[in-house]
Amino acid sequence: MLHQFTGIRKYFYYIKEKVSSDWKDLAFHLGFEQPDIDNIDGRNRDDKSRCMDLLEEWLKRNGERATIEVLMEALSEANLQSVVDGLRKEFPEVPFPVGAAGTDLDVFWKSVKKYYELKLSHFKPLIWNDNFTLDLSDIFTQLELIQTSKKQLKPSERSESMKEVQRKEMKSLDDLFNPDVTGLPTAPRCILIEGEAGGGKTTFLSKEALDAVSQKTELGRRHDIVLLIRLREVREGETIEKMVWDQCVDETTEGIDVQSIRAILQRNKSRVLFLLDGYDELRPEARAAGQAIPKLLSGKMYPGTTIVITSRPSAGVQQYTRPDCHIHIMGFSPEHMVKYVRKYFVITECPQLAEEFVRQYFIVDDDLLNDDLFSLSHDDENEKVYLKHDELLANLIKTPMFLLLVCLLWEEDQEMVSTGTMTGLYDNLVTYFVRKYCKREGVDMPTEGLPTEVAESLLQLGKLALEALLRNETLLDLTEVKREKVDWELLLKLGVVSLEVSASKLHPRKQLNFSHKTMQEFLAGRYVAHALLNQDIVELLQLTSISKALELSNLLQFTCGCNSRAAQAVMEELSKLSSREFTHLRPEQLEQFEISHVPMDQDMQKSCKTYERFASLCLTILSERQEAEVLQRISQALPIVILDSYINSREATALKYYIQNLHSANLPDRLILNIRGGTDSRDTVQYLQQCFTTSLPGLKVDLKFYSPDVTSRLLSVLKNVPGLRALGLSRTFLTPSSLQPLVQGFSHMSLLEELDLSGNDDLGDAGMEVLQVGLSRVPHLAVLRLGREWSLGGGGVGMTAVGMSSLAPYMWHLVGLRELDIGGNKIGDTGLESLTAVLPIFTAMQVLVLTGIGISPTGMRTLVPALCQLTRLIKLDISDNAIGDPGLECLAAILHHLTAMKVLVLMDTGISDRGISSLIKALPHLVQLQVLNVSFNNIGDSGIVSLVQTLCQPSSLDMEQNPPGDKSLTTAPHCNNTLQGLCPRWNSGVTGAGLGRVAHLISALPALTTLDMSGPRLPPAHLPDTTAMALAEALPRLPALEELYLEYISMEPAGFQAVVQAAEEHPTLEELMYTERLVPEGADTTASCLKLI
Repeated sequence: MLHQFTGIRKYFYYIKEKVSSDWKDLAFHLGFEQPDIDNIDGRNRDDKSRCMDLLEEWLKRNGERATIEVLMEALSEANLQSVVDGLRKEFPEVPFPVGAAGTDLDVFWKSVKKYYELKLSHFKPLIWNDNFTLDLSDIFTQLELIQTSKKQLKPSERSESMKEVQRKEMKSLDDLFNPDVTGLPTAPRCILIEGEAGGGKTTFLSKEALDAVSQKTELGRRHDIVLLIRLREVREGETIEKMVWDQCVDETTEGIDVQSIRAILQRNKSRVLFLLDGYDELRPEARAAGQAIPKLLSGKMYPGTTIVITSRPSAGVQQYTRPDCHIHIMGFSPEHMVKYVRKYFVITECPQLAEEFVRQYFIVDDDLLNDDLFSLSHDDENEKVYLKHDELLANLIKTPMFLLLVCLLWEEDQEMVSTGTMTGLYDNLVTYFVRKYCKREGVDMPTEGLPTEVAESLLQLGKLALEALLRNETLLDLTEVKREKVDWELLLKLGVVSLEVSASKLHPRKQLNFSHKTMQEFLAGRYVAHALLNQDIVELLQLTSISKALELSNLLQFTCGCNSRAAQAVMEELSKLSSREFTHLRPEQLEQFEISHVPMDQDMQKSCKTYERFASLCLTILSERQEAEVLQRISQALPIVILDSYINSREATALKYYIQNLHSANLPDRLILNIRGGTDSRDTVQYLQQCFTTSLPGLKVDLKFYSPDVTSRLLSVLKNVPGLRALGLSRTFLTPSSLQPLVQGFSHMSLLEELDLSGNDDLGDAGMEVLQVGLSRVPHLAVLRLGREWSLGGGGVGMTAVGMSSLAPYMWHLVGLRELDIGGNKIGDTGLESLTAVLPIFTAMQVLVLTGIGISPTGMRTLVPALCQLTRLIKLDISDNAIGDPGLECLAAILHHLTAMKVLVLMDTGISDRGISSLIKALPHLVQLQVLNVSFNNIGDSGIVSLVQTLCQPSSLDMEQNPPGDKSLTTAPHCNNTLQGLCPRWNSGVTGAGLGRVAHLISALPALTTLDMSGPRLPPAHLPDTTAMALAEALPRLPALEELYLEYISMEPAGFQAVVQAAEEHPTLEELMYTERLVPEGADTTASCLKLI
């Protein structure tokens, strides 16, 4: 790490020579205590040595914080100005320190600080209450650090393309400078903060700016120059310096202009912090390549500065930069919600209302045993506060402004808060605003509806709100509002909007801002519901696709909540879109999307994901308007009904209404219920009991939930679901005794096709004795999962050879079994003998997972005769079994019987070049092979190269489709167009030379979506520039590639940059994984696809 500090050391010799006997004054201003100074004094013979010792000790203590700026400031404060001046003369690049009176930097810094304190400190949110002021410095916003990476698991616990999203709660951005939190060896230079519109991003960044200029935060202490830029104010062609002058300093400040700002930024790049607010609001023309903001993000302008940027998700920030840290903004913390509730009601002299509000929606201290929790907050010095699970309010009151609005309703009438629908809540808010206005202004409030003038103004505002939404904007330009002859002053008095002045001096304008984006969507929805009397919904909303409907989901919910006619019109159009876009979708594909054994087409993946979001939207609409006519149209729009949520969610409430009103004439093709954990299992069962109050013959149901302690109470539900098709109880802490009543209930599930008990390792052999009795009651069982819970690994269901021997005889009648997973159960060769006795009858078998069950070469000899009978097998996984080369030779000898094979997984099986040679001979028979995984083995260069050479040959299937003489085909006949996943990672015998030969071959595998060429851990494989260049040239010839893994591979700078550039330019490549410590020194790592681990 010493090379990091050579830059600052170059000044030490000059300082040592000039400071000499004044070194103790410098030590004091560098933060050294007297005992430290005495220690340095005693261990050196002269003052110059003592001064050099001091500087080295300061550098050692402060690391990255030991900058020339800090050193110059200490020299200045120690009255060693002559040394400062000499340094600047000797080293022209040295900047002036902050606090050097009279310098341009000092003037600039003071101007920025004063400007922020004036503009950002506090605001009055209620137009009718001047006494209530929100102090920005007191607001605490919850943050989550999001780390997306491949799980670093043992070979036996990995699965193909297994991603893990880790979320860590953060108390502040200061946590980003703690390596234990971030896992980063150095301080982050680019931090992306994402959150939905109205989630508090702008407020949070304003607070960060205010705290940073006051040096209250680590960001502020590390940076002398803090620049907050609202990106919505940026225009095409504007320079960074012009943006800073426009938004960060008072225009009356003397001596500060665009040129001086440029000079200041150039001299102090390492001490500059850019706070960029709202990338999603940056105009398209200012977002284009070559514009100032993209150049700043990519490091082409002011490299070395620190950037914090906020945005809505998926706005495209990663097009120009690879953030070191990705943060999700969670909103107002529960502690601070309670604090401000109490503050408001103290000011209004109703403190008892505060405590009633807190008891209704929060859990404080002594109530922590309550099960009904929504989210866990950070620890507070005085009390722990939790927010109860009330989805209607939970997301809204995380925004300070909206929390106050709910307090207003609570103060007026507590019933106005508990409406049960979003539309009802917002309607009550608007009614409250109007009542307050009428009382203040002496206007009569009618008993029904709103005053005519107010109603007309709100509809006009709704029209403008809609137009802004369709432009993806949240602010209304006051000039446009006036042009439409809207009574904007009345709207301000109502409190539904506030007046704000833009942050830009160059483009000054007044704007109307909604209290929350959902208020804008509500007012727009009111207008749409009204306008549907005379206009078509497609014309009004440009509703031409499902993706557009999802984009406008809140608006559609509010529109439907306003009246029945609007709800029916919306659902009729959504039904048309559904029938047009989802005609190809089948329940089986949605199931494969959740647990995919073979690679799924990217378009199909996208369709499945979109359908799940669409189903959620439809259920949310039903929660707003529970009526028979709306239910009928939802039934038409959703051939497959999916719930993937908590039982307290709005979707779950709607689904209960849906099921309770189902008739045999309108049953869906499939009902898929995935009940998430986090609630008491008794509540989960009670919810299901309320859903299935009567028997529904013909309804095909897939039920999965994750609540522990499942009891016989579940049977009362299952009796009313005779069409139960799938039952998923993975990781539910089942024991033999708790499994007993469920197995007895199998008599009510005669149509059951899937049973998943994975991850319940307390079942053990005794549990298998319980299960075996019930298998005869489910003759149609096609999927039986008794293996590891895929995301956690573990020991399956705790079965040994004893359990396997007792279970196997009861499986004879399961002739339709398509999938069997017993991974992680240590049955050994003995248990395998019991399984192989019954295995040949499963002629329909497609997926067989035997990972980590203790198979030896002897066991493989027992297994392969049975495998010969499974001619429909498409996936075989025998990972984490020490079969060695003899075991693979046995398997290879019978692969010509398994020509339907698409996925073959041989991870961590102890195989070497000898075993691979036998596999190579059998590969031509696997004409449909899509994925081959031979990672974590002992294969050498010869074996890997021969394997890839063989795979690159066209299969017989390819040859039929691409005959050599067919000149009309664009795909060369010498390519393998079937293989999509190839993983020879971490093989101990592979070197850079072998990987280099692979790099020259892979272009003959154009269908690859995943390629893992990671080298062995010790020592890493080295790719010389020629090999790296070959790999870079091959990437464009892999047009479908999505993931490329090059872990534990070292490269020279030129080769590394060539590979990264090729990956960045690749149209479909999303991830290039590389080992961080092996990145060449000085290499550019800003590519958005590059993920360092």
